[in-house]
Amino acid sequence: MIRVPGELGKDLCDANLGMTRRDILRVGGSGLLGLSLGGMFELQARAKEAAIGGGPGWGKAKSVILLYLQGGPSHLDLWDPKPDAPDNVRSVFKPIPTKIPGVNFTELMPQLAQVNDKFTMIRSVSYTPNGLFNHTAAIYQMMTGYTTDKVSPSGQLEPPSPKDFPNFGSNIVRLKPQDVPMLPFVMMPRPLQESNVVGKGGTAGFLGKAFDPYYLYPTGDDMDLAKMDRIKVDDLQMRPEVFSHRLRRRAKLRTAINDAMPDIDKAVAKYNLNEYYDRALSLIVSGRARDAFDITQETDKTRDRYGRNTFGQSCLLARRLVEAGTRVVEVVWPKVANSDNHSWDVHVGLEARMKNQSAPMLDRGLSALFADLDQRGMLENTLVLAIGEFGRSPQKGLSTSGNSNDANGRDHWPYCYTCVIGGAGIKRGYVHGKSDKTASAPDENPVHPIELLATIYHAFGIAPDTIVHNHLNQPRELVKAQSVDKLFA
Repeated sequence: MIRVPGELGKDLCDANLGMTRRDILRVGGSGLLGLSLGGMFELQARAKEAAIGGGPGWGKAKSVILLYLQGGPSHLDLWDPKPDAPDNVRSVFKPIPTKIPGVNFTELMPQLAQVNDKFTMIRSVSYTPNGLFNHTAAIYQMMTGYTTDKVSPSGQLEPPSPKDFPNFGSNIVRLKPQDVPMLPFVMMPRPLQESNVVGKGGTAGFLGKAFDPYYLYPTGDDMDLAKMDRIKVDDLQMRPEVFSHRLRRRAKLRTAINDAMPDIDKAVAKYNLNEYYDRALSLIVSGRARDAFDITQETDKTRDRYGRNTFGQSCLLARRLVEAGTRVVEVVWPKVANSDNHSWDVHVGLEARMKNQSAPMLDRGLSALFADLDQRGMLENTLVLAIGEFGRSPQKGLSTSGNSNDANGRDHWPYCYTCVIGGAGIKRGYVHGKSDKTASAPDENPVHPIELLATIYHAFGIAPDTIVHNHLNQPRELVKAQSVDKLFA
């Protein structure tokens, strides 16, 4: 007899509530009908999804591009100007009109102002810092949906650990496996970093390395704006005979291990082994990934449109990867936060740095990405989110994080800032929320960063409260928040 068991429940006595050893034996017998344990888990996931899904935007996304503006862009100097604010708050940059009547950006965003009818602005992103005034801890929250256990007053954390919560992209590619032979998750062009803490929040954590991103970090320092021209993906170029031999060897090893794992816990481990096997396949399969990484296939006109710099070419590559079937792409701002030149962390020299360095790259790259995705019909199922870990202080020269700031600088400010989100059913030409007269706090509809993660999961048809088990076998929600359904059309 074969039956599909209910949702997996651990430490439960009632056989109707969880998977039992008898269920596993039934699954073993079902192999004669072509139904594997992995297939059984997939059926469970689909059944749960069907029971709890629905609502605006549910399941619209097939892929997501996160443009992570590490460092914390100043919302007042980009897309939430307050021309009537006091002198020590008001931006030095003039407001300009956009495609949406009554909605202004600053003069730093002229190209984005011409395409903001394609996406939503959220001007009320907000959270109260609890050890999150510093970059690394705030990054971890944004990427995983959880706050860290250990953080020093300076914001520095322990290095990445197998005990960490997974990056949201790792959760997505685990719960929504690829249906094409393509890299499921790519992070570029540099790791998440503050000082000597590298990669925190950018791994699969307790899910295991099988769900880590493919890290594409071209050689060259952060000021090398041509580094994307030197992309190398040698691990995607195995000779066919080597590829075939290794697949056979991996298959034999997997079979041998599985044969020695008869009990229920090890049967679950079998499912994990399949994930490792699929991950290995994704990294070395066919020429699909190699072709996607070859941005020289694009015309000079298209490459110029995105901007001949690291961020612009990363946005272009993100579009190519999604077009080829990649599920999650994370583009990390190409300059580490706590540094000068091209960084959004503008404690000093805000005017020159934003006008001449960071803002033109963002304006060109982000506007080109939305226009290009829309023109190709890809915006219908590609979710795009551009966001930093926080904004900047409305009052210039004020110290909010213990850093020193000059009269032209702004410090960290998580209480209110702006992000851009679009595609996959998100409303077009919409402004969600409103900041107060000095952009210090939301006046209406505050949105927590982890609610944005919940919105991403929802767009993929994944319930935000889906349970995963950590390294201690403890149940944890993907994120303790609900989707912001008002963002969807």
